[in-house]
Parts: sequence; C-alpha cells; structure tokens
Amino acid sequence: MPVNSPAPWQTIAQQITQVTGQPFHIQERRSVSGGCINQGYCLMDGEQKYFVKLNQAQQWPMFQAEALGLEAMAATQTIRVPRPVCHGSSAGHSYLVLEWLEFGRGNHESWYRMGQNLAALHQAGGSAQFGWQTDNTIGATPQPNPWTDSWADFFAEHRLGYQLALARRRAGNFPDPAVVVPKVKQLLGDRQPTPALVHGDLWSGNGAILTTGEPVILDPATYYGDGEVDLAMTELFGGFPAGFYQGYHSISPAEPGYQQRKILYNLYHILNHFNLFGGGYQQQAQQMLKQCLRI
Repeated sequence: MPVNSPAPWQTIAQQITQVTGQPFHIQERRSVSGGCINQGYCLMDGEQKYFVKLNQAQQWPMFQAEALGLEAMAATQTIRVPRPVCHGSSAGHSYLVLEWLEFGRGNHESWYRMGQNLAALHQAGGSAQFGWQTDNTIGATPQPNPWTDSWADFFAEHRLGYQLALARRRAGNFPDPAVVVPKVKQLLGDRQPTPALVHGDLWSGNGAILTTGEPVILDPATYYGDGEVDLAMTELFGGFPAGFYQGYHSISPAEPGYQQRKILYNLYHILNHFNLFGGGYQQQAQQMLKQCLRI
C-alpha cells in the first residue's frame, strides 16, 4: 500500500545493526515484489542482504503477527520459513525485515519434501484448542482467532461467518451468517481434528523451493486449525506439483470427506478475495455456497 512520506531507511538499518550485532549501512536498495498488500524492497550493504516489507504505520500489528507466526512455525523445526529479523513503525511507515532467500526451480524430490514437511508441521502439535495467541490478517483483512474448543464452531463463526458478514456489507445479496453458521456447524459437526499449526494462506505463490533445493513457505496467516485447510488452499489457485501431494499423503493419508470439506474451506478464501478485490469472486463464492451448503 503506497505511503506518501519517505521510508525510514536509516531507522531500519540502525535496527538491523542493533538486532544482529553486525553493522549494516545500506549501499543498495531495489524494489521487489511485496505482493498485493505491501511494498517490497531488497536492502544490501555489499555483504548482508535483507527483504523488507513496507506499509502504513497503522499496519504494524499485521507485521507483528506475521513475525509471531513465522517464529512459531520455525520453532517446530519441520519446515523452512523466512527468519524475521526485526519490525517496527517510524515516519508514517511500518516495516518487517526478513532474511533474504534465493528462490530456485524445484524438482519432484524437492516438492515431495515440501509435502512431507508441511505434514510434519501439521503433526507438530502445540495447542489443545483452535485459534491463535493473537488476531492476525488474511491479506489485509482482519482474521479473528479466539481460542475455541470445537473446530466446527471456530470455522463456522470466526472464518465463514466473519467473512460473510463483511461480504454482506459490501454486497447485500449474500446469505445471512445467522443462516449459514448453523449449517456449517452441522456439516463439520463430526470433524474434530487434532489442532494443527497451519500456514493459513498457502496458495502457490506462498510456497517455493530455494536454490539449495530446500522447500520454504512464506507470508503466513497462522493459527491452530484443521491441517486440511492448507491442503485445500494449495489446490485453489493453480495448485502445487503432484510430488507435493504425494509427499504430504506419505505422512498424512487423505481422510474420507476431504473433497467436500475442501470446497467449504476454500470458500473462506474466495469470500476474502471478494472482500478485498470484488469482481468475479462474488459469483464464485455464491456458487460455492450453493454447492456445499445448498443455499
């Protein structure tokens, strides 16, 4: 999101120096992709190299939550994620500094390992409830994460119900969450998975292979949920290579009913895309509502 005032590059460099204990003076700065939400930059001093996300100052909590999610996934020692270096707010901007990663081209073996590593993340445990230690964002949309005992209650109320309420404010021809939420609870009523630490926004642009061949996942919207939500989203926008699914299912076999749940879980992301971008996502969301909930 563009910010009119100059970015606080000196402040960022000073904080990098303070956190790492290595002097860092920006010698080169270039613009790189930061996604649809943030501005992205590569900072270099000849030896060190960092990736910086920039946004407006009020978005600092978004970066704080992203750093927490990355640290939590890294702590499981199951899958590579970018290491957060520091974050802060200054001169009308907020920023998140991450280690710089070099992306390469994956082969079957590396994508197979990606699937295995994601399954291991989902099996790492860490919570008896669904939710997360703080609310975060999915794209730029707030994502509420109150601790909840039931997966059906959590997903119905704090995923689909929340997004539907936003969608109705944007366009009135969506069904009332008061009608949808009970149906979702009924549909998921027998589904009580062990809470899994999920990436939360795992489309094909948020998974990559490094030049070393190591798989990495990026830009999370982390919480404890049903591991199938990650698997479902990998199939939503382009999909991952076949080796990924083979690797995942070698650790975590497919469960009955997944194909139906996949539609429900991906409806959350289509509603979010409608709330962010509008356009044809409205019709797609309405079709998915009819397909899985008959409304």
